[in-house]
Amino acid sequence: MDLSDRQHKIIEIVKNQAPITGEQIAEHLKVTRATLRPDLSILTMSGFLEARPRVGYFYTGQTPDTILSEEIAKLKIKNFHSSPVVITENASAYKAVCEMFVEDVGSLFVVNDDGLLAGVLSRKDLLRIAIGSQDMNQVPVSVIMSRMPNIAYCKHNDTVLDVALLLITKEIDAVPVVRQKEKGLEVIGRMTKTNITKAFVSLANRNNVRK
Repeated sequence: MDLSDRQHKIIEIVKNQAPITGEQIAEHLKVTRATLRPDLSILTMSGFLEARPRVGYFYTGQTPDTILSEEIAKLKIKNFHSSPVVITENASAYKAVCEMFVEDVGSLFVVNDDGLLAGVLSRKDLLRIAIGSQDMNQVPVSVIMSRMPNIAYCKHNDTVLDVALLLITKEIDAVPVVRQKEKGLEVIGRMTKTNITKAFVSLANRNNVRK
């Protein structure tokens, strides 16, 4: 976040003279305590300063970069994932194409008879079948999907940053959000590049509200 010149001056005063009261800071800047109240609130809420009752203000040692890094690290998958789009492993490749088109997604999560994650089907997987001579109605998705354990996935409490790095490393567009069950992994969500973008936009909007 961007700080005003006065807010930078307040931080420097607190750095050098903590603990220091709001009235004392106001005297240094030759303004009233009421004038400083919004600045002190912003600096305290943002984590630059710590206010202790009947003692005064202390500098936390935080910088805009470290505060932003900490806020990014707090973004959790559970707050940003979308509903999963799944298909059974015995469904045909043709049905998968239709499902992908209707749901407007780039991949489908394939589940077995127990409803647990068995594989992931991408547009590339379907394209390979489409340009061949096979009848797509006769090819089950289980034949062409990527199978466990060669599937990237995330869990509810993973961070958005971890998943962003996973998508970059694996060069994929989406991963299933899963929950551990006795016999395997249950698909409970979907995390995509779009979801990650929304998470970072929400963080930016939150910071703008604080300014």
